Amino acid sequence: MGDVVGDLLPLALGVAISPVPIIATILMLLAPQAKGTSIGFLLGWVAGIVVAVTVFEVIAETAGLDDGSSSSSTASSWIKIVLGVLLLLVGVRQWRKRPKPGEVAALPNWMTAIDSFTFAKALGLGFLLSAINPKNLLMCIAAGSAIGVAGLATGEVVGAVAVFTVIAASTVALPVLGFLVAHERLRGPLDELRTWLQANNVAVMSVLVLVIGVVLLGQGIGGL
Repeated sequence: MGDVVGDLLPLALGVAISPVPIIATILMLLAPQAKGTSIGFLLGWVAGIVVAVTVFEVIAETAGLDDGSSSSSTASSWIKIVLGVLLLLVGVRQWRKRPKPGEVAALPNWMTAIDSFTFAKALGLGFLLSAINPKNLLMCIAAGSAIGVAGLATGEVVGAVAVFTVIAASTVALPVLGFLVAHERLRGPLDELRTWLQANNVAVMSVLVLVIGVVLLGQGIGGL
């Protein structure tokens, strides 16, 4: 299981260091209904990660990629290569669309409506951003495939999914939990972090996706 966790770490960090959901979390924490919407968003974020990773773990296991044969190892390597190439393409596209010096990156229109979000809307948004957002989905596919091809026992699969989820959800969970404990002291730092992420979110995500794409590509080529 140790090798699997090692494969999961960069993927989990890729999901965790995603500026848009972090900005969304901060905006919810600064909104009038901070407690309800932020908790809803966190629950949706966690649920989306668990569902996406579990679905692709089951697919990989059902497809017989965990039988330990050379063909299954080759298939696993090709999955990593394909996902690595896709992440590289996404990263390059993101990098080319980054704002010019002095420009502020445009944020999604839905962020302007966060002040009026309910618990249910925040829950749905968290799920969509973690499970269906293309960049996060690619990383969840890679994580689920890595777990599914490892031939782990059921308890180990649950443990691997849990480790991935805890790390991937940490950057949303920590601000929410911290705000619930000391919301007045965190308002200033959260607002400063939001400003910085808004200015640098495209560059941060581009570099992160490129790095993870290279890691997956290297792992896939090394496994052939």
